[in-house]
Amino acid sequence: MVNHWDLFLAPYKQAVEELKVKLRGIRAQFEMIEAHSPIEFVTGRVKPVASILDKAQKKNIPLDRLEEEMQDIAGLRIMCQFVDDIKTVVELLRQRNDFTIVEERDYITQKKESGYRSYHVVIRYPVQTIRGEKNILAEIQIRTLAMNFWATIEHSLNYKYSGRFPEDIKVRLQRAAEAAYRLDEEMSKIRFEIQEAQAAFSRKQEAKGEGQ
Repeated sequence: MVNHWDLFLAPYKQAVEELKVKLRGIRAQFEMIEAHSPIEFVTGRVKPVASILDKAQKKNIPLDRLEEEMQDIAGLRIMCQFVDDIKTVVELLRQRNDFTIVEERDYITQKKESGYRSYHVVIRYPVQTIRGEKNILAEIQIRTLAMNFWATIEHSLNYKYSGRFPEDIKVRLQRAAEAAYRLDEEMSKIRFEIQEAQAAFSRKQEAKGEGQ
């Protein structure tokens, strides 16, 4: 069974590693022209087997339909400084020709009841294997650092309470989600001052490095 899962997940692992390099490359290109990068950092993972089985059971997905019906076995997360950066990243993804966008889900303008906010892009990505090309589904989540902080905490609590939150925790989480979004909005209002300060700091660090 272990061999079966290793073989099944191998192209997903390859896709995650390749996509991390490609998405981080976008940030590097912005840095080369000394422009604000809409991407702060990129992470990626392949869903653990236990999580795949758990989700398949909850969503009634037969194991022989995982490739077609489970969109997030391969998952990438792009973190942005500002809410407006998310739109920029989505546009950059739409312009690429090394994968195909299958679906987009906007949980920022249409947040979930829990307060969850993020932008999800499901892609079909071609992986080159010794047996030829294999197209797999992968999910890219794009969110701000504040949205990610909230989502990480909510995910941990969700695990603890198996999705059945006590009412007071549920209300507090919703309030925290709104507070995180207000933080994002305030930061957006002063983004140019923040970017100028960051650029000045980077120049200072570079000058210091050259002087050593």
